[in-house]
Parts: sequence; C-alpha cells; structure tokens
Amino acid sequence: MKRTFLKTVAVTLATMAVGSAAFAADITGAGATFPFPMYAKWAEAYKKETGTGLNYQSIGSSGGIRQIRAKTVAFGASDAPVSGADLDKDGMVQFPAIIGGTVPVINVEGFKPGELRVTGPVLAEMFMGKISKWNDPKLAALNPGKTLPDQNITVVHRADGSGTTFNWTDYLSAVSKEWADTVGKGAAVKWPAASSVGGKGNEGVAANVTRVKGAIGYVEYAYVKKNNMNFLQLQNADGKYVSPDDKSFAAAAAGADWFSVPGMGISMVNAKGAESWPVSTASFILMYKDPADKAQSAEVLKFFDWAFKNGKAMAAELDYVPLPDTLTAEIRSKVWSQIKK
Repeated sequence: MKRTFLKTVAVTLATMAVGSAAFAADITGAGATFPFPMYAKWAEAYKKETGTGLNYQSIGSSGGIRQIRAKTVAFGASDAPVSGADLDKDGMVQFPAIIGGTVPVINVEGFKPGELRVTGPVLAEMFMGKISKWNDPKLAALNPGKTLPDQNITVVHRADGSGTTFNWTDYLSAVSKEWADTVGKGAAVKWPAASSVGGKGNEGVAANVTRVKGAIGYVEYAYVKKNNMNFLQLQNADGKYVSPDDKSFAAAAAGADWFSVPGMGISMVNAKGAESWPVSTASFILMYKDPADKAQSAEVLKFFDWAFKNGKAMAAELDYVPLPDTLTAEIRSKVWSQIKK
C-alpha cells in the first residue's frame, strides 16, 4: 500500500506514453526522479485540459542529461545543475521548475516521524559508517530521554547517477570536512559505509529503506509523504532543529539569488534562516537554444508556462514549493527568449 502513489504515477505516465502516437505534439522528457511526482500530477491535469500528453522517463538526473545531449528528448531534467561552461558548449539553457527538499529517512521502530534528531556532522558520520549503531553515544546525546535500539545501521543510497545524490553529498560536504575530503560531492560517489545497499531512483531508495530494518537513506520529500516514511529532524545552519515541509523549503529558498550563477544553478544547501530546511534544492530543466524539433520545444514551453500559472496548488499538495511569479516572469524574459521558435 505504501507505494501505491508511485505505482499510480507510473501508470499515468505510461498511459500518456501510449497515447503519444495519437497526438503528434505530445512532449518527451527524461531525467530526475526528484520532481517525478510533481511532473506527473501536472501532466495529468494538463492532458485533461489540452489533450497534450507527457512521456517523461524517470531515470535519474545523469540519465536525463545524457538523453538531452543525445537529442532523444525535447527536455532533460536534472537536480544537479549543469555548469555555465557546459551549457554554452552544448548550446543549451537551464531553468528551475520546482523547489523541494531531500530528507533523511529511517526504518527504526518505536518512534514517530521527526521524533529523533540529528546534526549534519553526526549524519555524515552515519553515512560514512563511522557511526554504525542506532544507540551510538553521539546519537543518544542528541536524543536525551529516548531509548535507542542496539541495532545496526544500514546506509541506503542511490545506485544510479542522481541529482538527489549530488545535493545530498553537497550538503554533507558543507557540514563535514572529513566527508568533503574523503568522499566529496557528485551525482555518484563511492559510498564508504561497510553496511550499505543501493536503490535505483528515489523510488528504489524509499523501497529499500522500508524493507531493511535499521536503514537510513535519503529521498525527496514527496516520497516520504506518500509512503508514510519515518524521518529525522535535522539541525540547520542557525542551530535550529527543523522538519521538512513546504514552509521550511521556501524559507531556504527565500534568499536565493538565481541569476548570480550562469544557468541559474545555485546551491541552497545549509541555507541561513531559523526555519530553513538544510537540504533544500531546485530541480532544473535543460533545453536547446536551437532545437532540432522546434514544435516539440514550443510544446515544452507551453507545458511549463501552464504549470507555472496553474500548478501552484498541486505543488503545495505534494509539499513542493512553486516558483514565485516574479521569478517565472524573469525565466520567460531572460531564458525562454533564447530558445528559437
């Protein structure tokens, strides 16, 4: 039952893919699993309103970048922003589509979601395998009055190239010098914990954390919410313990200077602010400035234009944060204007 939502999403998009033969203007895209629930919800409503479907392959950010570079889709999606230099080399533009958060999820019995707390440095030690038991003194000190189990910790990580991994390891690098020096950040890293298991996509990580007793992993919050997963409260840059939700993601994004970086590829990890969730992130869309199929490209822009105008309530239902109107207006004028019609 816990994975019903994701199965429904998959069926919805599969149905749209089948229908694409009947609608020449149907949109093709591929990439990040982080925004997959949001794109699916938008796509279902958009198809009902316009008749245009979306065939989106939720294959991970690295796969999305490969697909758009191979020109097999009209847009790629990545949570790890492509650098300005690479965008220029590829002749592409990049813009954020939605904001969300990545969350440490756990499978430890006897605790309510958010009841247990952790700091960034301690979380890094857990993912390094240096803290390998749930009743480790460092975890116990952060959770006074709680009886933590004498249970092994199994780290669940992404097995595929992932923007979610990029942002997660970006955060761990920001809060732990040892992590930064020995593991670093990237869409794929060498996971150091002796007890670890991989999962494909946010879906795979969520499934493995649910299955493995004592597990800890990281997934986008929509997967937490729809699968009723347990999670840790996380200490932010202001020293406050916060829970993930649309308000804490929005707080992290409040001070973002989007056009300070080429391609709008800013990092929001460990953002200042008493209410900020420390692993908040945007998910990005990649498109060609001079697309081979200009009709397909135009349909992509129509879809996201509609989503920016009409998709805010749907985003809030899944605890994503929609982009403010002032920002989407700038995206239209500064980014979409570069795409040849």
